[in-house]
Amino acid sequence: MTLIEWSLVAGAAFALQAAILGLVNLRRYRRAAHAPPDLRASVSVCIPARNEESNIETCVRSVLANATATGLAVEVLCYDDQSTDQTPRILAALAAEDERVRLVPTVSLPKDWNGKQHACWRLAGAARHDWLLFTDADVRFAPDALRRAIHEAERHNAALLSTVPQQIAGTVGEALLIPLIHVLLLSYLPMGRMRRTLDPAASAGCGQFLLARADAYRAAGGHAVFRASMHDGIKMPRAFRAAGFRTDLFDGTDLVSCRMYHGFSATWRGFAKNAFEGLGSVALLIVLTVMHLAGHVWPWVFLAWAVGTGRPSDVVTLAASIAVGASVVERLVLAGRFRQPLWIAAAHPLAILLMTGVQWHSLLLAMRGRRIWKGRGAEAEAILVERQ
Repeated sequence: MTLIEWSLVAGAAFALQAAILGLVNLRRYRRAAHAPPDLRASVSVCIPARNEESNIETCVRSVLANATATGLAVEVLCYDDQSTDQTPRILAALAAEDERVRLVPTVSLPKDWNGKQHACWRLAGAARHDWLLFTDADVRFAPDALRRAIHEAERHNAALLSTVPQQIAGTVGEALLIPLIHVLLLSYLPMGRMRRTLDPAASAGCGQFLLARADAYRAAGGHAVFRASMHDGIKMPRAFRAAGFRTDLFDGTDLVSCRMYHGFSATWRGFAKNAFEGLGSVALLIVLTVMHLAGHVWPWVFLAWAVGTGRPSDVVTLAASIAVGASVVERLVLAGRFRQPLWIAAAHPLAILLMTGVQWHSLLLAMRGRRIWKGRGAEAEAILVERQ
């Protein structure tokens, strides 16, 4: 066989493997059961906020609605991370209006801390309840979201439970990149192994929704364990598992939603800040790049050429067809499940190319020490000093 033939056969294997694991994991990634009426629990919702004037009030009120609708004991802790917009004023008004909203005093960012991790650490230190939910200001909650999530964690004996909220994409650029969160999670995470073992490598989470038992959080070391990280969604489950605690995932599409970014540029920058850290090594980045190009881009190019030139059908064309078909089926199923636009299945190779570009850009940012969270972090401080 020629190199082209080998590459297409290998590509079909890569795409088929990803699709099969993705569909198998989809059956394991279940929605939370309804909580019994006698569930008694308390939760401290921790929201770090930096320049969130357009988001923070809606987020806080959606959290408080959980207490009103279900009788759950809820407190909302907010940390204003030196915002320069109207965030402090909005938070002050919310705290004055409802005693369940508490503001944690802002302090200077310590050396070697990322801004978000430090904000979450401060929030956790002020929390009073049995459960801690770390979330973002752009997340919105259904009235029974917290109650059902706590029940799900207790039902599976998970000290840490996470989910990817329903991802709202308002532009084509957002829709190309953001749905890949579900694609990568389900196509590569060994979810069966995640539930059978405490292997830190067989875990995942989403920083938009991290529900932790307070005692387990403190025993695992909390955000201090990964203080300089940009990727709490990966680092927190690993820290919990290293400390001997179970972690799990559930499908929260019907309970929480989020519009992460507005526009293609913001989406690219947002993903680039921690995409490489989520992979963890240059070797893995190279392997994934080869797999993605061979399995999710090259077969589409070859098949389009074969159809356009009237090339006779053979084993090689069949391999390319299998790769394309596997990707399309997986993307259509995931789009239906997670309320994504169906057209993204046809744009799959473009989306993979863009994500590959984001990952390599993220590596470059990491090498240059220029990854920041909303302008806050040790790397950002170093850049400011450098420029003075």
